[in-house]
Amino acid sequence: MVCKNKISRQYPIVEFSMGVLFVIVAWLRGTAITFITPEVVRDWALVFNLAFIFLYDFNYGEILDSATIPTSLVLFAFSWSMGWQTWPDMVLGVLVGAGFFWVQYFLSKGTWVGGGDIRLGLLMGVIVGWPNIIFAMGLAYVLGAIFGVILVAMKKKDIKSEIPFGTYLTVATFVAMMWGDKIVWWYLSLLS
Repeated sequence: MVCKNKISRQYPIVEFSMGVLFVIVAWLRGTAITFITPEVVRDWALVFNLAFIFLYDFNYGEILDSATIPTSLVLFAFSWSMGWQTWPDMVLGVLVGAGFFWVQYFLSKGTWVGGGDIRLGLLMGVIVGWPNIIFAMGLAYVLGAIFGVILVAMKKKDIKSEIPFGTYLTVATFVAMMWGDKIVWWYLSLLS
């Protein structure tokens, strides 16, 4: 039986983008594709998970608990046991990431952000820890503002339109995961 349905443009774009991101991760971690380290495998899994959250939120306006909570728990355990991050840095990252969105959710009774953003803040805190969570969240708001203004200017959205904020949070998490330490230390060096 032959399927005559057209393939969405999203599929080749996503597959190509994932391949590029996987190569970037291996290159930034300083490994050849033939020599894979546990850190590269971890980062590939996180890139895959963040891409899923990005696409699901972009397409459906929702962040699934199944994409955030199990990943957060498993990553916390592995990061602590493998020495990738200290547990205080992860706990502080979680408190800031999830706490910031929880406060917004509580104050607005769920109109400013959704519950999925709280759980994505939890995942972000585990992935990037303290102090990179501050950079990641700040970058997400800057990206959201820039693209929001562009969409309003193009009349694709109006000032009251909802935007899938998880898309900006996932991009910012990836940037903080790969370059956060360097950017934070560069910024702190400017202050001293």
